[in-house]
Amino acid sequence: MTVGLFVPCYVNQFYPKAAKATLQLLEKLGLEVDYPTQQTCCGQPMANSGFEHLTTDCNENFIRNFAQYDYIVAPSASCVLHVKEHLSSARQPENAALIREKVYELVEFLTDVIEVERLDAVFPHKVGLHQSCHGLRGLHLSQMSELNAPYFSKPEQLLNLVKGLEQVTLDRRDECCGFGGTFCVAEEAVSVKMGKDRVTDHSKNGAEYITSSDLSCLMHLEGILNRQKSNVKVVHIAEILNASL
Repeated sequence: MTVGLFVPCYVNQFYPKAAKATLQLLEKLGLEVDYPTQQTCCGQPMANSGFEHLTTDCNENFIRNFAQYDYIVAPSASCVLHVKEHLSSARQPENAALIREKVYELVEFLTDVIEVERLDAVFPHKVGLHQSCHGLRGLHLSQMSELNAPYFSKPEQLLNLVKGLEQVTLDRRDECCGFGGTFCVAEEAVSVKMGKDRVTDHSKNGAEYITSSDLSCLMHLEGILNRQKSNVKVVHIAEILNASL
């Protein structure tokens, strides 16, 4: 099994430690991982802004870089969801369709594909889990609280394998943080208020760290935490699952 590591552009630019942790974790689990160096943006920012017709080159480049792998894994629910739902190609429609079927966010890959039941990770801290909207309602990483259905959470399942980690109980466990990509620019005041609400929920329930499968949400929350001079930190779930003393 060969895995192509897809590192979204904002992760590469602002949070490279999360990308490194993803690589190290997959290799620890015995997988052969390759990082295509010619990969670029998946095109999500353009598509979300109404310019999906301009993402052709992004799509073709993505296919060139990743078509040969058995699986494609990324530490980003939002970018993976974009590829799953929007990757297309007039030149290579079959390859585009195959990629949409074999691209996975890290958490769903660990739980659904290789079915991890044991980790050697140690993270002795109180952690609050932020459910990103793309991960929750797009990739179904957890059950949505508004549904009358049995509860499950793939991120919680993995965090329960980490020694010393205590998951804090939130008042509103799957509420949006307000980031929403370009929403945080177009509706700045609403976005900030939503983010402050999420930060308050985590901090008042004792979280030392906030984690998620989406660094875009964590970046938004981190900005608010820094402005509040809070001691609460953000960390991508890959860094926790890869952590050791």
